[in-house]
Amino acid sequence: MKTKFTISFLSFCFVLLLNTTVWAQEKATIKGQVSISAEESPENISVVLKGTRLGTITDSEGNYKIKNVKSGTYTLKVSAVGFNSTEKKITVTEGAEIVENFSLTTNSEELTEVVVNSGKKNHFARKESQQVSRLPLKNLENPQSYTTITGELLKEQVVTNFDDALKNASGITPLWAATGRGGDGAAYYSLRGFPVQPTMVNGLPGLTNGSLDPANIDKIDIIKGPSGTLFGSSLISYGGLINTTTKKPYKTFGGEVNYTGGSYGLHRVTADINTPLNDQKTLNFRLNTAFNKQESFQDAGFRETYFVAPSLSYEVNDRLSFLINTEFMSNESTNPTMLFLDRGAPLRVTNIKELKYDNERSYTSNELTIKTPSYNVQAQMFYKLSDQWTSQTVFSASSAKSSGNYAYLYEGTQFTPITDGIVLARYFNYQDNQNKTTDIQQNFNGDFKIGNMRNRIVVGFDYFKRTTADRSSGYFQNGYVYVGDNLQSFNAVFGPSNGDTGDLTKAGNDAIVGDSPRNDAHTKQEVYSAYISDVINFTPALSAMLSLRADRFMNAKNDGYNQTAFSPKFGLVYQPILDKVSVFANYMNGFVNIAPGQNRSGGIATPVTFNPEHANQFEFGTKLNLFKDKLYATVSYYDIKVTDQVYVVETPSGDPAIPNNQTSFQDGGQHNKGFEAEFIANPVNGLNIVFGYSYNDAVLTKGDADFVGYRPESAGAQNLANLWASYKFTSGVLRGFGLGFGGNYVGDNKIMNRKTAGTFTIPEYTVLNSSLFYSAEKFTITVKLNNITNEELYDGWSTIHPKDPRAVAASFSYRF
Repeated sequence: MKTKFTISFLSFCFVLLLNTTVWAQEKATIKGQVSISAEESPENISVVLKGTRLGTITDSEGNYKIKNVKSGTYTLKVSAVGFNSTEKKITVTEGAEIVENFSLTTNSEELTEVVVNSGKKNHFARKESQQVSRLPLKNLENPQSYTTITGELLKEQVVTNFDDALKNASGITPLWAATGRGGDGAAYYSLRGFPVQPTMVNGLPGLTNGSLDPANIDKIDIIKGPSGTLFGSSLISYGGLINTTTKKPYKTFGGEVNYTGGSYGLHRVTADINTPLNDQKTLNFRLNTAFNKQESFQDAGFRETYFVAPSLSYEVNDRLSFLINTEFMSNESTNPTMLFLDRGAPLRVTNIKELKYDNERSYTSNELTIKTPSYNVQAQMFYKLSDQWTSQTVFSASSAKSSGNYAYLYEGTQFTPITDGIVLARYFNYQDNQNKTTDIQQNFNGDFKIGNMRNRIVVGFDYFKRTTADRSSGYFQNGYVYVGDNLQSFNAVFGPSNGDTGDLTKAGNDAIVGDSPRNDAHTKQEVYSAYISDVINFTPALSAMLSLRADRFMNAKNDGYNQTAFSPKFGLVYQPILDKVSVFANYMNGFVNIAPGQNRSGGIATPVTFNPEHANQFEFGTKLNLFKDKLYATVSYYDIKVTDQVYVVETPSGDPAIPNNQTSFQDGGQHNKGFEAEFIANPVNGLNIVFGYSYNDAVLTKGDADFVGYRPESAGAQNLANLWASYKFTSGVLRGFGLGFGGNYVGDNKIMNRKTAGTFTIPEYTVLNSSLFYSAEKFTITVKLNNITNEELYDGWSTIHPKDPRAVAASFSYRF
């Protein structure tokens, strides 16, 4: 039996070996390299044999290999999200090793994009963005300045909030922290001297009343200058716009989980999970989610956020694809401390030193909170009409709610007997507000030649609707606050206290509001738009951009009130060294449709209408891409003039029983000009540097006499600088270890600057930050120290808002 078994077993092994040998002789291998025509890593590109289950993805150098291919004729398909797919017919013979190389060109970043960029050495740079121009232009081909902040940089800096993310861009600085109040509760920033909020997601409207969560951000584009031609007027600024690009699904299983803990009770958990939903990897799902909770450095205050962002992509065939992006956010927080200085009387204090504010006092409690739930939903369909034309159809909807207590502190002139320090009255209301937007876009993109001239064109149509519903209460006073070092003088008037006479309990606030009347305000605005933009290459080195937009604005509150505005844009680019050096210039227009208002005289209101405001920018500069992508640079000078600004002048009515007279004028003007420089460098392997500097000179040239000739309070500091440098050891015993260092410089900031009140200046400051990290194949550990020197920081916009002191955060990420 044993002999028979041994013979049988040996016979089985022989047959198995023979079959394996024959099988190996029959099988073939297909390999090659894929390159792409953009400044991206060629990693994670899909290579499949159509009609089979055989396929793979490229490595960081673009190499691929498909083994065990039977003899026959196949179609080899190469595709990457964000690029035109390509196919080749190949014939496979027994035991052959076939080499097929491919080169991909971009199609539409709006639909999908390359997600993994670990093979890219200069990983702080990603200088091609279709959303900037709605065309697939390289940075050097675009006659407009913009800054891109990559998700890789945000991870390295352990960024847990949107404000910290924007510190990596030149020419932008915080003005006003997110308040959560209805309509405009998101944070404000100054960009080229004009106020702006982050209202665009993937180039589409995306509202929030609170602070954005960075968990789903692939990159942030700061698009500079009045960009009304391509983005309209409803949600952007004359200084530009802030657009966040979200993470998109890709074709392999993978993900990352992260925990971050730190100062002031910071606890943050995030997860990023991606998976194909079918064998063909044409249906892919990605989920990003986050929980974030942190207390204030002050005596009260907190913020707690839940965030979830599912997305789904479906490639029906070579021509038709779909993408659905969604974001849902639930946020509860206390109001940030804001001291509003008196705007109608000469200032008693003119700087932080004279103010003598104890920045650890919040003047609120954790019982007084506001909830700001929001969502963004986007659905896109991408269809390849021909080799020259593509179609993109987009639907988006967003909602931002505010519910809870909103409070602020306002200095009052009625307390003139108290001459040492200032007294502020606390005002609050109960917010019950919702803003909704709906946007439908249809874009046609073409890439074709007329004679020898290449044309890249987008023709678009846009419908935008915004509605608001406000059932908030009126404003009520809740006590007084004293800021200064002579509390005795305050107590002599208001009685013994610790400098705050208000009731900071929820029950106390609810009792003050009681059954008071609520607002019942509803508004609706609609805008119908058409736009066209064409980039014409006269030669490979010389191109021109010609663009025009027409907007039809309708305000449902005023029956029959319609308004039309036109916005042109022109740009020139010349590349003396092709793909390395470009010189550019542009003329850009922005506009705002002004809703009708009322003039009031002697208690009688008279309706009044206005023409659109306009801003015109001239800009010129140079862009560089040198030393094989090791150095990117943009240097530019801009000049922006605003005309037809609307302002209101208020005069006493002469009768205490009648409200003051108000008269509207539309002859205001503003002139902002400045210089910006940005450098992104990878001078040696492992070292990455981001540096930016900006200078902005802004003045109100016409308008309210109280402001004419002064720098607008919304302009922020004249001088700004940002720096982040990191070095990662790539070999030796320290391989995987790294360190980062950088910070921000903010010049003197005149947060109050007017004739009657005078000037209040927040002095210049420099904030330094550092990090230490270790990264392996599956995990990364990072420790980050912010505000190393523990500077006392403030920002403001006729307000004073204290910012975080020194803080430390430790982060652990695991990838799978």
